Amino acid sequence: MTFFERERQDRLAPYDDIGDPPANNNASGRQRWWSTPGKTLAWVLSYIADGNDPPLQMSPWQSISYDPILVGPYFRPTPRTAPILVKPHPPASTAAQLIPSRDVVVSKQTHATHRNKPNPRTPPPHLFAEAAMAAVATVSSASGILSMLQEPAEELKLHALASLNSVVHLFYPEISTSIPTIESLYEDEEFDQRQLAALVVSKVFYYLGELNDSLSYALGAGPLFDVSEDSDYAHALLAKALDEYASFKTRASKATVEEENVDPRLETIVERMLEKCILDGKYQQAMGMAVECRRLDKLEEAIVQCDNIHGALSYCINLSHQYVSHREYRCEVLRCLVKIYQTLPHPDYLSICQCLMFLGEPETVANILDTLLSGSKDDALLAYQIAFDLVENENQAFLLNVKNRLDARTPAQSNPDSGSALPGDQTANLGTTSTEPAGDVQMGDDTTTANGNAHPVDPNEAVHADRLAKIKGILSGEKSIQLTLQFLYTHNRSDLLILKTIKQAVEMRNSVCHSATICSNAIMHAGTTVDTFLRENLEWLSRATNWAKFSATAGLGVIHRGHLQQGRALMAPYLPQSGAVGGGSPYSEGGALYALGLIHANHGEGIKQFLRESLRNTSAEVIQHGACLGLGLASLGTADEEVYEDIKNVLYTDSAVAGEAAGIGMGLLMVGTASEKASEMLSYAHDTQHEKIIRGLALGIALTVYGREEEADTLIEQMTRDQDPILRYGGMYALALAYRGTANNKAIHQLLHFAVSDVSDDVRRTAVMALGFVLYNEPEQTPRIVSLLSESYNPHVRYGAALAVGISCAGTGLSDAISLLEPLTSDVVDFVRQGALIAMAMVMIQTNESFDSRVGTFRRQLEKIILDKHEDTMSKMGAILASGILDAGGRNVTIKLLSRNKHDKLTAVIGLAVFSQFWYWYPLLYFISLAFSPTAIIGLNSDLELPKFEFVSHAKPSLFEYPKPTTTQTTTSAVKLPTAILSTYAKAKSRAKKDAESKANLEKTTEAESKANQEKATDAESKTSGRRHRKMLLVLHQQRQLNHRRRTVMQCRLIVQQRRRLWNQNRPSRSWRTQLVSSLHRRSSSSSLRTADMSL
Repeated sequence: MTFFERERQDRLAPYDDIGDPPANNNASGRQRWWSTPGKTLAWVLSYIADGNDPPLQMSPWQSISYDPILVGPYFRPTPRTAPILVKPHPPASTAAQLIPSRDVVVSKQTHATHRNKPNPRTPPPHLFAEAAMAAVATVSSASGILSMLQEPAEELKLHALASLNSVVHLFYPEISTSIPTIESLYEDEEFDQRQLAALVVSKVFYYLGELNDSLSYALGAGPLFDVSEDSDYAHALLAKALDEYASFKTRASKATVEEENVDPRLETIVERMLEKCILDGKYQQAMGMAVECRRLDKLEEAIVQCDNIHGALSYCINLSHQYVSHREYRCEVLRCLVKIYQTLPHPDYLSICQCLMFLGEPETVANILDTLLSGSKDDALLAYQIAFDLVENENQAFLLNVKNRLDARTPAQSNPDSGSALPGDQTANLGTTSTEPAGDVQMGDDTTTANGNAHPVDPNEAVHADRLAKIKGILSGEKSIQLTLQFLYTHNRSDLLILKTIKQAVEMRNSVCHSATICSNAIMHAGTTVDTFLRENLEWLSRATNWAKFSATAGLGVIHRGHLQQGRALMAPYLPQSGAVGGGSPYSEGGALYALGLIHANHGEGIKQFLRESLRNTSAEVIQHGACLGLGLASLGTADEEVYEDIKNVLYTDSAVAGEAAGIGMGLLMVGTASEKASEMLSYAHDTQHEKIIRGLALGIALTVYGREEEADTLIEQMTRDQDPILRYGGMYALALAYRGTANNKAIHQLLHFAVSDVSDDVRRTAVMALGFVLYNEPEQTPRIVSLLSESYNPHVRYGAALAVGISCAGTGLSDAISLLEPLTSDVVDFVRQGALIAMAMVMIQTNESFDSRVGTFRRQLEKIILDKHEDTMSKMGAILASGILDAGGRNVTIKLLSRNKHDKLTAVIGLAVFSQFWYWYPLLYFISLAFSPTAIIGLNSDLELPKFEFVSHAKPSLFEYPKPTTTQTTTSAVKLPTAILSTYAKAKSRAKKDAESKANLEKTTEAESKANQEKATDAESKTSGRRHRKMLLVLHQQRQLNHRRRTVMQCRLIVQQRRRLWNQNRPSRSWRTQLVSSLHRRSSSSSLRTADMSL
């Protein structure tokens, strides 16, 4: 026995006769220790205090026996069992760390007193945790630790909690039975380690799947809940904490709840996570969490501390557009980013102006542009680029506001005392009054004002005015349109032989295919100004009547789209004279007004007044129809009150034809304004009885809430709950356009609900199709979402699924989209095939066989459908339109719904929305031209002229080459189909052949016999007497008669056989059979035939 052991035995000897202290967990009244078989806790701690050599470790699956002898902090081992020897591992804590060097004896009488007496030398809690970790390396049950929770000593409870915290992932089912006990420790305010108890309960609830309760107790754990811990428990609860915090902040923003109501413990955890991410350099994670939790202060802090601030700001802009589902909050994020941009030494004005455009602040954009124009040449070039980027977003109302504000700044640029300091042409461009004609004026040293006083010209002001004129031309869209027209005309690769083939294959009496061919030609030459096909086929074109003539005339607007200066002159032969009804057809005049709107779409300031006069001066509903559509296109999104009143007056005439166009025109005029006029339109839709007017108003109401997202929820709810299926149909479009390009989960859920539950096929079809508008910013997701719908039993749902994929994946050539559409192109229903063919063309536009070999197969399929005379009209129409879309714009345009800056192209989205209405009204097909975007790289110099420049492309040239033109043979030759041969025809033909052969053989035999008889008769005549000679002559004569009779009988038999065959094949009538029998009877009644029969 060692010295220390003898010393302890001597000190404990006076207490050997004292009884055991009371306890609740074993028969001896002492706490059992389960970590080491056959040993008590006293023995284990004493052994560890003596050096733990050799180390103690419990063998797995070994049964445990308990023999506790608890007498206080000092323990003595029992001599009955020996230590378990296992492989060495790092030694545990020493005796000095675990056990104080003093004597404490606990007896039955003093046990309770000692528990409540403060002890300054009590070991700290982490020492118990270390001892527990060393002693419970491997265990098979937590019952021993749980029993320690019943002990009155706080040290044992602390030791039990520390042990449970380390093994909760193994024994959470067993520990869950003692959750009330651990919870009581957490609720006991006098217990020093309440937070540890909360942490243990939180982990138990986590493993039981109760994340809400787990998070609640984790918040009570305070700093013991380590946000930097790399475990599933920590990750899951942090994600739950973020979701709870973000959800609360979202509810608070809607209900205006005070921020003090947020649980401060939850907010503390979120802030600790954000700070940790920033300290660790994980700025993108910090920015994402800050945006989700609506902590713009932390967002700003993360951006400012980031090494690449410009990259961080760009990341946040994309983050706000893609993942922020609430428009109002997105505006707050963008305002915060603009504020950060403006504090930088070198702001990114391109991104700032894009944010300001979304925020609808034209005044600030005008200030930035004016500042840049007043700067250096590079600043001016930056201003031009900003203007081009703004024009690409196609927001006419915003661009006009910016342009007007720049005009308002023009007088401030000149000296008020010296009059105009600009040349005559520049003064005219700035909108000021000048008595001199506009033209090229040489720059001089001075200029003369109206009163004859000469003043020096400031070169800086002259340069500024020149730049201002250029940027106003850019903002008006004229420069972009001019460059686009030049590109499309010079690079036109349309194949006229395809149109010629379509024209020859289409029957003139089929007006649907005739109109589709005219429309296909317009789409194929959209923006190219090439109308060769129409000029070469004037006689064929002139056969169009009524609404077909309306569509044919409107097609010219698509071909000449963008000719802002000469558009009216081009359409002059068809327009109403002096704004009134002329001598021409009202269908041509209405189509011409519609064409003017297509030419000036989204740039209609120059033609708007003429269209208004034409609308006022006519009472013909066809002309009103075209004028309303043209006026809506020209004034797209401007919310002009005067134009609105003119169109509303047409609506109130309650004409079905004009009212439908008026409803659509009002929607085009009020696009994205969320105006109260939508309620007025909805009220009139309930009052009128015309379905065409209701349908036009339903679409117009949907257009007014374009891009308004949650602001439009009230109107959407009102429309989708309406009893009229046409208004519910409009509600689907409202839902699609309000949440366009956001991939909003709520919108998708609503559309899918209506797609499978509404009683109207029109509503279901539109609901599925609307998914394409909501998801066009994530085209890869659309085929997956609509894949099951494309297999629906309802053909309307299948049609909607096809167009949804076509709209969302337009111009992408996405393989999944093509795979989904391929089976639909051979659907059993004709209009499903039509929609699938159009959608396939939209996906494959600007895609050649080098990119996907299925493009060539699809082109051949279209040709086969067009040339097949037995194909349904609907399918043939879809194939004709698909041919035009595939080669749209001279094979130089694509369908593009997002700009390069990932902003929505308003005109393109609206164009596809109205285009999808061709289901009811074919003239609306031309709206697809609004979605066309040229596939070109256009570079300009400081003078906005086209320089010659080169760039390197690492892509294969085959990816960009045009499709090979078709040849005359392949386009003019019809597909030769095998001839069907019936079995009866083959048998009859074989029988006739055999009869002809038998007849020929019989004639040859008869002639040979006749010749032989003649020779015999001649020989006999020369040798015999006269009587014999006469007898032979008589025999010869009789033989000739017999041969004649035989031939006659044979001919009759052949005639009878031939007529019997004809009789069997043609099933002759009774009169025909009577004639045949009588003819045969007359022929058989002849004497020669009777004699022949007697002879035979």
